[in-house]
Amino acid sequence: MAETVTIYIDGQEYRVPKGANLVDAAKLHGIKIPVFCYHPKMDAVGMCRMCLVELGNVVINRETGKPNLDAQGQPEIRWLPKLQTACTQTVSEGLVVTTLSEKVREGREAILEFLLTSHPLDCPICDKGGECPLQNLTMAYGPGMSRFIFDDKMRLDKHVPLGELIFLDRERCIQCARCTRFCEEIVGDDVLAFHERGRRLQIVTISEPPFDTKFSGNTTDICPVGALTTADFRFAARPWELTEVATICPHCPVGCNLNASTRQDRESGGKVIIKRIMPRQNEQINEIWICDKGRFGHHHSRAEGRLERPMIRQDGQWVETDWQTAYALIADKLKQYSSRVGFLAGPSLSNEDLWEMRRLAGLTGQDTRMGVWPAIVTGGDLIAEVGVGVGTRLQDLGPESAILVIASDFEEEAPIWWLQVKQAADRGAKIIVANGRPTKLDRYAHAVIHYAYGDAPAVLNSFTAHAISKKRTADKTFLQSRVDGYSDVQSGLKKVRTDYPEAADALLGAENLIIFAGGEGLALEQQRELMQAAANLLIITGHVGRPNNGLIAVWPGANVQGAVDMGFSPEATVDMLANPPAMWMIARANPVGEDMYAAQVIPNAEFVVISTQFMTPTAELADIVLPSMSFAEREGTFTNGLRRVQRFYTAQSPVGEAIPDWKIFAQIAELLGGGRPHVSAAAVMQDITRSVPQYAGLSYPKLAYVEDQFPDVGGDDLYYGGTAYNNYGGLGIQWPTTAENAEARLSVRPVTITTLDRVEGLLAVPVQLLYDCDPLFAPSRMMHQRISSPYVELNSQDAAQLGIADQDRIMLSVGDHQIKARARVNGKAPVGVVLLPLQLLESPPPTAPAVCVVQKVEE
Repeated sequence: MAETVTIYIDGQEYRVPKGANLVDAAKLHGIKIPVFCYHPKMDAVGMCRMCLVELGNVVINRETGKPNLDAQGQPEIRWLPKLQTACTQTVSEGLVVTTLSEKVREGREAILEFLLTSHPLDCPICDKGGECPLQNLTMAYGPGMSRFIFDDKMRLDKHVPLGELIFLDRERCIQCARCTRFCEEIVGDDVLAFHERGRRLQIVTISEPPFDTKFSGNTTDICPVGALTTADFRFAARPWELTEVATICPHCPVGCNLNASTRQDRESGGKVIIKRIMPRQNEQINEIWICDKGRFGHHHSRAEGRLERPMIRQDGQWVETDWQTAYALIADKLKQYSSRVGFLAGPSLSNEDLWEMRRLAGLTGQDTRMGVWPAIVTGGDLIAEVGVGVGTRLQDLGPESAILVIASDFEEEAPIWWLQVKQAADRGAKIIVANGRPTKLDRYAHAVIHYAYGDAPAVLNSFTAHAISKKRTADKTFLQSRVDGYSDVQSGLKKVRTDYPEAADALLGAENLIIFAGGEGLALEQQRELMQAAANLLIITGHVGRPNNGLIAVWPGANVQGAVDMGFSPEATVDMLANPPAMWMIARANPVGEDMYAAQVIPNAEFVVISTQFMTPTAELADIVLPSMSFAEREGTFTNGLRRVQRFYTAQSPVGEAIPDWKIFAQIAELLGGGRPHVSAAAVMQDITRSVPQYAGLSYPKLAYVEDQFPDVGGDDLYYGGTAYNNYGGLGIQWPTTAENAEARLSVRPVTITTLDRVEGLLAVPVQLLYDCDPLFAPSRMMHQRISSPYVELNSQDAAQLGIADQDRIMLSVGDHQIKARARVNGKAPVGVVLLPLQLLESPPPTAPAVCVVQKVEE
């Protein structure tokens, strides 16, 4: 438990955490000190002066060590002569605070009067009206009448686009600098700044393209007035009209907690739709931040092109049908192809969807042919053994911690993890970044390793060899009593060179060590080697079985961890592409549009069934297409990359006849003798808890459990630390790993490095982008400017040898498969490597590295 001190606020005694900010400490006990510029996630600057209080200290007698007493027998207090800003004060023993005196009242009233002389009375039309701290604080602490002279009003631009997503009203800005400080301190993107001076001081964007950051929407949350608004919510609804629904971001493995602000809408025919997405505080996951993809990507759920009814292909044409007819036909085909069926699960299926799909696979006898898409990262069994300990919080990592990020472009694949690792570096944690190319995280790294693509497992072997040779392993008792296979690994690493001593020393000298392992530049077999090498390093050095230590997979989707937990595997996907089934059952995945090998294999299947929201390239060649609900239209659970099972709720009305995927599989299973379908996702979760050991004891009510969080950012909007909403949807539950059982034995295994067969040509390496053409993102129109036109990246040296200039049109040949795109010639791609963005190119690239031939083509 944190050390506490005694302070006195308005004559009452309180125990608070030592060193806490005074504003936060007071709020812990329900005492509101009003603020505008202060934010608990950023450094205090004391700019707005709204938090003025009187401060003093109890006078202690040096001889007795006890307080001096005045004539009335009360402790003597030495007061500071002037009002002080509470946000710049940390609490210490004996601190005395007065927040209710006449002097404080007059000071706050004066500050508000100064602010209002430059602030327009836009409240009736302002998007912040109804949840505006300036509005509320003026009512609580402001003057009863105005001395404002209308002719002296400052007139500034009111509808300034800072980019395509955020608008600025310069008249409303109170110069608190929250937005500029967020971009500078939290994100590290130099994109906003102050311009001019005095009353003409105003926010400007200083990047090209404007407001060029992946986290721009957070500035609208932390803005304490209506100066910054999002393009999708501007003039769209009033806060008191909205119903808040807890949900989970469906895009990446972070599992950010969101609030969907919903309302019946005239434009949607009276249906309930999402009007905006706001962050929901969860200090275990995303704190209070979300990326712009999570904030604005939800518009795909109401986009044109959503499938509304089941369709069957007849004589080469799509014919709409009813659900029962579709179910009956699928059941007949499953019986016909019972021994030749493959099941492929997409990354955004809920745990309930995955369980019912697994149950259906079991009824056909094909529960070993259950693949997860995309097959980029594996090692779920290793995560279950040595994943990060229960209670891990990335924001707790500081000078005593080290973080290794390997084979992942973090900002593109898991933006909030990138943000938290960057902040850990700011707090003194040692960040080691290892990849085949430069990434943005390099600038915050203690050490950067650029290896040849395919050599990632060798880098970790080198770290482990360094630990063994320098005798910096866990103690012998641990290795002997709990670890199997240590001697085999030790002997296998005797000849391994320790090539990165600085990085190795940083990792091995840390009290806490977390490894994030991705799949960039690795075939699936190599990625498995990387995960095993990471597990070896963590076990041998003793960084397992406790919070803030262990392994995290950078899964390529929101619920790949859940898919692995439910029995699906990337290896099964690779096997099905190599040995194709006659019939494919595909759910919320688009393999034909994303991978060249799948585009060659799946069209040759005898029968294809897909559940999807849009008519994707995979759906276009299917025999039956089933409309499924989006994440916003149903309830369920996701398991994020830290193994935290989280619940999401129904936010908006369904589109057409779409239903949840779990219900589709359950209805088909009933026709195969699988019993009567469950009536709710909660009932499916009960089945999961009885059959999946990690989920034993979970339930929807338990997942909805919430507790007080510190700092309390999502509470009262008089404080307004970042979001107007508490977490009422649940904080989720993180299931424990094997290593956390003190009696369990752990296994390390020698890692044999698999090298890529290289012939003449360049190595094509697929890379992930945050803004891509994923069917669950690209239909969001307002994000179209963020999605790049198709391109591939080449090193300038390779481009010069091939006679290719920047923006030339080129063709890549991988075997017989051809990909055409514009060339980007820069220093990011290593020599001999071509970087291929996934889900962006007109023709699907390979999802694993492959040798290619590149040539320039005529326009």
